[in-house]
Parts: sequence; structure tokens; C-alpha cells
Amino acid sequence: MPPEPSGPSLQEKSLAAYLDGLARAAGHADRHEPLKDDCKGLLLPGERKSIEPMAARLHPDRVQAARQSLHHLVAKAPWDDEAVLREVRRRVMPLMQQRGPIVAWIVDDTGIPKKGRHSVGVARQYCGQLGKQDNCQVAVSLSAATREASLPVGWRLSLPEEWARDRERRRRAGVPEEITFETKPEIALGLIRRAVEEDVPVGVVLADAAYGSDTKFREGLAGLGLAYVVGVQSSLSVWRPGEAPLPPKPRQKTGRPPKLLRRSAGQKPVSVRELVCEAGEKAFRRVRWREGGRGRLESRFSRGAGAAGAPGRLAQRASRRTLAAGGVASGGPRADEILAVESACRDAAEEAGRAGQASQDCGARLSGAEAGTRTGAF
Repeated sequence: MPPEPSGPSLQEKSLAAYLDGLARAAGHADRHEPLKDDCKGLLLPGERKSIEPMAARLHPDRVQAARQSLHHLVAKAPWDDEAVLREVRRRVMPLMQQRGPIVAWIVDDTGIPKKGRHSVGVARQYCGQLGKQDNCQVAVSLSAATREASLPVGWRLSLPEEWARDRERRRRAGVPEEITFETKPEIALGLIRRAVEEDVPVGVVLADAAYGSDTKFREGLAGLGLAYVVGVQSSLSVWRPGEAPLPPKPRQKTGRPPKLLRRSAGQKPVSVRELVCEAGEKAFRRVRWREGGRGRLESRFSRGAGAAGAPGRLAQRASRRTLAAGGVASGGPRADEILAVESACRDAAEEAGRAGQASQDCGARLSGAEAGTRTGAF
């Protein structure tokens, strides 16, 4: 018979070193073992990942003591989650980059289903895991990705307005005074700014229409000098190529100088949907980029140009299946590319009025998407 292994395996040593690093990042020595227990409890099999069942699985001979230790870490002990994330990044990102560079920063949010009402930020809201409105927490995340792997570099729980203004509820849950209500795009932009300040290797920022339809979010990305590809609504107002708003009215003898750009009956913006429809079916080319779990991933793309209308000119969502918009910045006559994904024109009447994400705002040129010239990774 082969001899029994005399010590921990290489994987066990690697995991132990990783957890030791996270424990040190959590600060005081009293938090080290509870944090390592918490990580192990989350990784081990078991349907319920709350404190009591994890304590029973990890320390069946001293469940009560383990439960108290875990509860103190989670509910009472002050430790910096951002410091722990930085330690994760320090250890993991170099290994990712050995296989390829960072190509994208991915903004997303995650719904965490909950049964009760006492977890911080829990409310009836859309939960992606369930695909419907339900009782859950929502966390906004920023992940850095290579072509093969991704790593969260920023993560923050969203505090709904009903929580933000309820002082007693905040006190019972231990929500710090400085935490106020912010929209998900505002939270995401804060995570991105921190990543820039901490010199995280930069990639193209990717986000869906929940973020891309927010003018201040897009302006914030542009202000940071970041390339981006984000979803917008097909009703977004843009100017046709070569067109722009009229200048402000001439200054009068009294009063402040006018700043508002103008439009006229013959010179006004159109929706992204209209602009793409005007291009016609021949403007689209089919592009394939990789094999997915259910077969080859492909879509039809068209690239045009447009400039954004004034801030806040986003109407109701218009079409579930369609199109695109690109590099949209508010307020100026600047021309930007529009990358259209799947034409909405063929069934515009059928789709009109339905809710759904309609377009993609492209603030960066993507290889392989130019008139179908070649297949390429996005």
C-alpha cells in the first residue's frame, strides 16, 4: 500500500497562506481565526451559509464558542473590507496577468435573496439571482478581467432610500453615519475612482444600461480618461453626423449670459433607434467572436456616428432586442461613434412600448466589430 501523506498538500498550504494574508489584512489578532473560519465555512459544502450551521460544520465539538466568535467578526468587530480586497488583489492579480493582460473593468450588481428584514440594505427590489422583484440585498461590484479570468477589485452594498432615512433601523444594524443613499451608478463610479487612485491595471469599462443610461456615470468615466462600452436605452437623443445644437441665444443687455443650447423644427436630435433605422439593413454585418456554452456567439453590428443630446434626455425603454449607441456624452456637439447591435427596424411596430435594454453605448473601438471585416475578441 502507498504510504499515507505525512503533511498538508501543496493546495492546502497555498490556501492556508492565502487565508493568513486575508486574516492579517483584517487587523487585530482576535479577528484572524474567525475570519479564516468564515472563509472556510463559505467554501465548504452546505446549503446554509449563516453563522450557526457554519460553526456546527467547522467545530462540532465547540459550536457555541465558534458561533460567538463568528458573530463578533461579522456583526461587531471593526475591520476594513477594502484592505482585505487589496490583499486579495495583491495575491491573485499577478497570477492572472501571467496568462494575459487586464482587458476590462466590469461593473455589475448582485442580488442576494433574504428571508428576513434585519440584514443591512434588505428590501423588496429586483434580484438577478431570482429574475424578479423580491426580498434581497443588492451589492455593486467592479471586477478586473483578463480574457480568461476575473477578480473583484471593488464591492459595496447598496443602501436603499428607505434604509438611509430610517435612523432607528440604521442604529440597530450598525450602519455608520457617513453612509448615505447613493444610486448604483454613483456607487459604481466611486469604486472606479478608487481603482484608478490605487493604480489597478486599467481595462475598458463594461456595464449594462442600468449604469450606461446615467449621464453622470458616462461623464465620470470620460472625465477619468477611461474607454468604455456601456448599455444605453434606444430612446437616447443623439445628433446625426454633421449636425449639432444651435448656439445659445445672444446675450441681452441685462441678466446672465444664456448657456442653453437650442434646437429648431429643422435642426433637432433623433433617438438612437431612429438613427440606426435610417442606416438600413445593409449597414449591418454579422460578427462571430467565440464559442459559448450553447454554441457560437454571434450578432449583427453596425457602426455609425452621432453626438449626444442635452443631459437627461432619456425617455422610456423602447425595445428588448435591439440596437446600440456609442460614446454618448451629454451637452456638446462632439461626434461619437455608435455601435449598433441587432437592428430594431424590422419589428419596430411589434416591439414599440415594450420594456428592455435596447442599445450599447460604445466609448471604445472594439476589434472585430468593424463592418464584419474579421472575427475578433471583444
